[in-house]
Amino acid sequence: MKKTSNGWNYLKDTARLNVKTKVYALATVFTALYTVLRLVQTIPMVGVAGARFSLSDVIAPLYGVILGPYVGGLSVVLGTFLAVGFGKPVVFLGLDFLPALANTVSIGLLVRHKWVSVLTLNLLLLFIFLLSPYTSFFVEVQILGNKLLFPFAWLHILAFLVLLSPVGRNAVRWVESLAPLKLSAGLAVLAFVGTMMQHLVGNILYEVVFGQPIGGWNAANFKAVWATVFFLYPWERLVLIVLAVVIGVPLVRTLKKSHLAIEGTVV
Repeated sequence: MKKTSNGWNYLKDTARLNVKTKVYALATVFTALYTVLRLVQTIPMVGVAGARFSLSDVIAPLYGVILGPYVGGLSVVLGTFLAVGFGKPVVFLGLDFLPALANTVSIGLLVRHKWVSVLTLNLLLLFIFLLSPYTSFFVEVQILGNKLLFPFAWLHILAFLVLLSPVGRNAVRWVESLAPLKLSAGLAVLAFVGTMMQHLVGNILYEVVFGQPIGGWNAANFKAVWATVFFLYPWERLVLIVLAVVIGVPLVRTLKKSHLAIEGTVV
């Protein structure tokens, strides 16, 4: 039986409504979740009295995978400001959403196969951080009784090289397969890249807000902080990646089976 033009228009409007309803529902749920986890404080933030990292850092890359760059990014921004409304202290002059936003948007773009855009952004952030007068390019490390100079940003450089390599380009395909081992490996790679980009943005914000002329710190103040952070941040990032994989594998598989998908994502 032939459909009338009005009939086709009705079906298209209904499909469009279903997609919009799904997007609104997911955005609402994940914004609320991000708000709650943003309020859950974890380890202290070195160099910022009273400030702590939030548990929401674990799920930032997963938002890119599940919601994509735009809905995921919006959920991160709204969740951050809602958490502030519920009492979460502001650290970076109201720009506290930027580090996690960079993580989510970058992973969301990778999911949409915008590899060059993410590679360019990663390289730009790395250069900005390394060229800052407040960044310690090398940190003195004692190995077997010998003092050696080691690059502070070695893990950021490694993350960039992973993104540049075939591993970085294949990670999305592994996640899309939903095979448990490949899904785990793909999420680990994406979380590694995303969380290191988040750390870069956080470091840059830290230098801008606490350095001169806003905060009044000089290079010596930052050097003391980076000397401590150097030994801590790899372990912090490792914990975030492991937790992202542990949470992400069942979450992605469940959302895929429930058909709660947003166009341009892997679920």
